[in-house]
Amino acid sequence: MLNNRFKGLACLVICTSLAACNSDSSDDSNDDPAQADPLTLNIAHINDHHSQLDATSNFEIQLDGEPTRVELGGFSRVTAAFAEMEQNVPNLLKLHAGDAITGTLYYTFYQGEADADMMNTVCFDAFALGNHEFDDSDAGLKTFLDYLAEGDCDTPVLAANVKPQVGTPLAPSATDDYIKPYMIREVDGVQVGVIGIDISGKTTNSSRPLDTTEFLDEVQTAQDTIDDLQSQGVEHIVLLTHQGYENDQTMAASLSGVDVIIGGDSHSLLGDFSALGLGSSGDYPTRTTNADGDLVCIGQAWEYSKALGLMSIEFDSEGKVASCEGQASLLVGDSFQQAVEGSFAEVGETRRQELLALVEGIDELRVTTPDAAADAILATYKEQIDERKQEIIGLANESFCLVRVPGETTNRSSGTPGCDTANTLAQGSDAAQLVAEAFLNASQRADFALQNAGGVRIPLPAGNITYNTASTMLPFTNVLVELDITGAEVISTLEDAVANHLDASGSDGSQPYAAGLRWDVDLSEIPGSRFSNVEVRDVNGQWAPIELNRTYVLVTNDFIAEGRDGYTTLGTVTEDGRSVNTYLLYTQSLVDYLIAQNNVSRPVRADYSHQAVVTADGVRLLD
Repeated sequence: MLNNRFKGLACLVICTSLAACNSDSSDDSNDDPAQADPLTLNIAHINDHHSQLDATSNFEIQLDGEPTRVELGGFSRVTAAFAEMEQNVPNLLKLHAGDAITGTLYYTFYQGEADADMMNTVCFDAFALGNHEFDDSDAGLKTFLDYLAEGDCDTPVLAANVKPQVGTPLAPSATDDYIKPYMIREVDGVQVGVIGIDISGKTTNSSRPLDTTEFLDEVQTAQDTIDDLQSQGVEHIVLLTHQGYENDQTMAASLSGVDVIIGGDSHSLLGDFSALGLGSSGDYPTRTTNADGDLVCIGQAWEYSKALGLMSIEFDSEGKVASCEGQASLLVGDSFQQAVEGSFAEVGETRRQELLALVEGIDELRVTTPDAAADAILATYKEQIDERKQEIIGLANESFCLVRVPGETTNRSSGTPGCDTANTLAQGSDAAQLVAEAFLNASQRADFALQNAGGVRIPLPAGNITYNTASTMLPFTNVLVELDITGAEVISTLEDAVANHLDASGSDGSQPYAAGLRWDVDLSEIPGSRFSNVEVRDVNGQWAPIELNRTYVLVTNDFIAEGRDGYTTLGTVTEDGRSVNTYLLYTQSLVDYLIAQNNVSRPVRADYSHQAVVTADGVRLLD
């Protein structure tokens, strides 16, 4: 059922269309190609679903002044919302702004097949490539696009600035075999051009496209393609981009002829969600102007199958945007949990009806029943995932013991063969060391990787490793973030991490572990003086002292990158804008590393992050 906001938009566009149909214009009013009947264009869109096909349980919002948990999103709800739009909203384009794949076991196990099947329950009018479409290189993207093409939708795949070399997987006979620069769709008798743009530098630096696949400048390519379309008489131009909200705004100001930008990559929630206790990145739609001084409307719809955007754009008779409005709405279920005596519990039927009535008047929420057919398709994949979690992905030649702080009294690996004295050794956690090595392997840019001890939940026993083992070691939904950080800030970060549990009564889970970075630490020293002999490993495996004024690239999880767990310096670096979210799920990075290595052994002692260690009690630990 359409909520009030969507009802209002539907009414507006239907009335506008009827007014256009009943115009008293003379028969020759359209003889001038520069003059045309006004057009109302409606765009429903998502972005960055990242193989997140299941709903998010227990998502907390503020509702009626109380913390309330709801079931949020899931691709079956996305399908249902698009179907409802298609039924009720005329002149509709259904767009996906990229990063459909990678991020969950649905991609790990099915290599895009599950995502393609779910996308084909919507039948998008266009899909723009994102950077993560290239995570498994051009061949992996081809596999996904072949699955997408198996459906009946024939969805155009767009990226005007991506040029694969002929003879490679994405261009077996021609550059545009798989990837088109644009598509033209007739809407209410008017031609509308949709141009795809993928982020160039981030894709080449942080994903794995072939070296022969060319990524052209985003702005210049967009302008060249707009000019091409206008030369064909197409004046209504939509850019379907995957380059981030800020880049979309910058691009709009640089281009002539652009009307609408539907974007992705930055996972931006646009609109006013403050009443729900959620922040946002800007207005929906965001209104700005292009290089001609004409209105441009920008939209993005958050992430992970949680939301859907609907934008209505009014064009005048010259093909310029006269106005736009719209809403990004969270797709929620019809049940609610609220606190009862300190614990969340399902509300009773009377309260549920009260909350449903309240939600009906909230533009930012949309109660959506999952599409039954899409649910049935997803269920076939979900059933197999539980079985496949037991599949073997590697072999541990020896146990990787779990330790937080070297020298701690608790043996967190008790009962794990080979870990009887793990907590007494200077090297600390083998398991955290392994995770850090996996992070470093996953990043295309990083000089070293950092992981907090508490983020690794179990030891890894010697023997076969399954998917389930890896997901239990790293059970959260964190992603990898790359930070541009100076050597001096690296040392400050290490000091922050131990000060959190030694001086600030924080969790000892903040103890740092690293790959490609090592140190001596004396926990009995005063704050700020605990780390010494900090060294960096180069690509040849040689160690050298860290350079305080040099800028390095650090890869870590987004939890500590945001300054949590006492990592204050990393939070400052992130706030300064020196971070790039790769959106690589950290569990997936570990799985990929284990599969690639096939069998793993503990690092040589010189490669452990902890070298010489003195405990807070002044005891020097042995190797």
